[in-house]
Formats: sequence, structure tokens, C-alpha cells
Amino acid sequence: MKPLAISTLFLCLLGATLACKKNSGNPKPPDEDPDWPTDKVRVVLDKNISRPWEILWGPDNHIWMTERGGKISRVDPKTGKLKPLLTLPDIVANGEGGLLGMVLHPDFTQTPHVFIVYNYGNPYREKVVRYIYQNGTLAQPAILIDNIPAAGIHNGSRLVIGPDGKLYYTTGDASQADNAQTTTSRSGKVLRLNLDGSIPSDNPVAGNPMWSFGHRNPQGLVYVNNILYASEHGAGVEDEVNIIEKNRNYGWPEVEGPCNGGEVTFCNTNNVKPPIWSTGGGTFALSGLDYYNHDRIPQWKHSLILVSLKNATLYQLKLSADGQTVSSSKNYFANRFGRLRDVCVSPGGRVYICTDTSPGKIIEVSDPE
Repeated sequence: MKPLAISTLFLCLLGATLACKKNSGNPKPPDEDPDWPTDKVRVVLDKNISRPWEILWGPDNHIWMTERGGKISRVDPKTGKLKPLLTLPDIVANGEGGLLGMVLHPDFTQTPHVFIVYNYGNPYREKVVRYIYQNGTLAQPAILIDNIPAAGIHNGSRLVIGPDGKLYYTTGDASQADNAQTTTSRSGKVLRLNLDGSIPSDNPVAGNPMWSFGHRNPQGLVYVNNILYASEHGAGVEDEVNIIEKNRNYGWPEVEGPCNGGEVTFCNTNNVKPPIWSTGGGTFALSGLDYYNHDRIPQWKHSLILVSLKNATLYQLKLSADGQTVSSSKNYFANRFGRLRDVCVSPGGRVYICTDTSPGKIIEVSDPE
């Protein structure tokens, strides 16, 4: 494998921050840039992008972004300058499908791998592909897993690399709800892979990438202090935030939200794990999820932050000390920017949100109040 061709300045930046967002915690903030805009909330970029799906903080202190139409870019968070990396040649963006999740290798300096998930083909399918970042572009694609059922709705597709060095990948039920309870199907699951695409020997079922099952459409994923959290779309009620555990059943389509009423028997029989937070009698269309633990916005410390499409709102979920429950919640920016797809956190404690619109927007939040 060829080493990453990279400038001395970029190497310095790489040493100053983490390789990707959505990890087990937030780093110590770097020295503040005295020329940074002072707006509490500002639009960083609002043109030349269409339906961004993933935003994450990269090791070059840029926002790395996917767009559903197949583009991968870097965005200067200070100026909004857009720096294209790649347009996928075989992308098929049907309905809610297209280019979706992305994550960077946690040791990006030494291993400049970029993992993406996108839809392709006829019949419609989904795959995870690893690229190598070199010379300002992405090259040498390698398919890690493919032939995942896809549809115009319910494709899941959020990626995160855990503290165990494994790749976790959410799949939706691809509009075939019963497959979520079928452990031999790869639909409606959280899958777990080695970073070369092989199946870990300690997965629940030998030779099976399944880690958990009974999911409808999980579109948020973050590791915090060795706990894996996921946000998930409900049907007509009960969007959920779940703690993902090995070989646990999350109920869909037999159970929506907490186990109650006629669902209790199924829950008890099938080891269903209830959510730690849900939306009750309606749905918000919960999407991107991250963890906040900075002094810049002190009231958000030790909180999950997640965004919604239908309700166009950011939610702050304060976690209990052990991270096992949500102790309180608060809403922000309702209907201010439109449908919100993803959220990420910079090393300086600024929060970035992208909109599911065309043209899309990236918004910076330094103080939400």
C-alpha cells in the first residue's frame, strides 16, 4: 500500500486533532483562531451542494461531506470553501437512496482510509467501499461488503468505527419489514465487520456480519465511552434512540418504542431491548447523531445531540452519569433551517448541521441560546 502523500502543514494539523467524529468522546479544544467569525449561529455554506447526507470532522480540520448524488468533498469550516474529492461513477440515487454514510480510519495519519456506503445497480443494492486518500483525491476503491438489499426508502447506512477497531454499519429493512427479524438477512440490522471486510470471529453467529437485529431504519450511530448509540426512524409512532448490544433484538416490526400492551409477550420471549428515549405517539424522522462534551456550550456537556428531518429540529438529550438513560431533553432551531440530516462536532466545540435540501446548507453553532 502506498503511503499518503501529504504536506508538512497537513501533518501538523493531523497531529493536532482526531481522525473522525462520532467516536468515544470529544478532544481537548485547540487554541482559538482569533480570526474565526464570532456569530453564535451562522451559515457556513448554502450553495453548490445538494442533499448532503454525512458530515464529519476530518483530521485536516475540514468538514468531510457526502451528497446523495454521489459527490464527496471537503469544506473549509471557516470560509465555506468547497474542495471536491470524488464523484462516484456507479451511484444510483433512487428515492432516499444514493451516497449515504462515511467514516474515516481512526489512525488516518498512518492509514488514510475512507469508508463509504452507497446504493447501486438494478436490482437496487447497497455496498460499503473503502477508498484511500492520496494526492488530494480518493483512489483504489475496495468493496468490503455488497449485495445488501436497498430500496427507495429505509436504507439505514450510518457507519462508525468502534474502540474495538471494528466497522459498525446500519442497514434498514429496505421496505421489507419481516427481514428485520430474520437473522440470515442483512436488512434491518447493525452489522459488524473487520476493516478489511472480513467477519469478526466473535460476532454472534459464525460467518454472519449481524451484530443486532430488529431495526427499521437506523440513521444515526455514535460510540460514547464504550457504549454504542443509534437513532432510528419509527413508522407512524416511536422514533427511537437505542443502546446497541451484541445479539440483541430491537423489536421491529413486532414492537415500536418501549414494550407495552400486546408487545410485552414478544419482548419477553425475544429478548427485546427497549429504547432509552423515544418520540411517543408521533415521529420526528430522527437522523444524524453525535456526542457533545465541551465547555463551549456547557449546558450540552455529556449529551447526545441529534437532528430530525420531519420536525426540522435539533434535540439535546442529556445523559445520566453512566450513559444508560436520558435524564432530560431540550429542542433547538425548530423549522429554522429546514430538514436536518446530520450533525458533527469540531475539536473546538462548535457544532455543525447539514440540511436535507437542494441547495443544501451547512450551519455552524457556537452558542445555541
